[in-house]
Amino acid sequence: MSSTAISEELQLRRDLAAAYRLAALFGWDDTLYTHFSVRLPGDGEPRFLINPFGLFFEEIRASDLIVVDMHGKVVEGNADYNVAGFTIHSAVHMARDDAHCVIHTHTLPGMAVAASDNGLLQLNQISTEFYNRLGYHDYEGVALDLDERQRIQASLGNNIALMLRHHGLLSVGATVADAFYVMYYLNRACEIQLAATSTNLRYSEIAPHLSQHACEQLQGAEWQRQLLWQAWLRRLERIAPDYKD
Repeated sequence: MSSTAISEELQLRRDLAAAYRLAALFGWDDTLYTHFSVRLPGDGEPRFLINPFGLFFEEIRASDLIVVDMHGKVVEGNADYNVAGFTIHSAVHMARDDAHCVIHTHTLPGMAVAASDNGLLQLNQISTEFYNRLGYHDYEGVALDLDERQRIQASLGNNIALMLRHHGLLSVGATVADAFYVMYYLNRACEIQLAATSTNLRYSEIAPHLSQHACEQLQGAEWQRQLLWQAWLRRLERIAPDYKD
């Protein structure tokens, strides 16, 4: 492996470890469950980094992450992984060359909206970013069957995120920063929906043409994701700099 590839892998490890730590900080963790992954550089069959099963998100360091191939073999690291996590993440990495990072969560607002018949509603400017960019995948039980990968791929399509019915949320991105940003605001949109629909106040959805317009406007500001990611990293550096170890 070239020195450039080694340096790139180290950066990816640090970014993914940072995502885990930030997720713990934001309360997205679910004890030992859920998982984030990032594809490693290089030619040949894709390989990706994922968390070792058994660590809390708040414990994960860059050096803890393990490397898994598309057959489920651990090719680097001395730990095992969550089998359902392999099914979900390998499905996306196999199908989407642009989805270098995949984030899956079991947050309360995400799971609540994933259980609702109508899914994500167009209630706020934040939700417009997902207008016609959010897929839905029907529940099939715990994702242990590799045959489900094809159906996950079809459900995600070319979208930036996926709502796993009766399960949780999934986001994808060209970078860890992109996928984390998408998850942050998808989860926030779900929080807003729970708040709006849990009161006796009347609420209304944004008109489709306005949702489309706002969605296009927000896509034009995607460069701001990197600014936000760097701000999040500065916060993490102040409180938990060992994520880089």
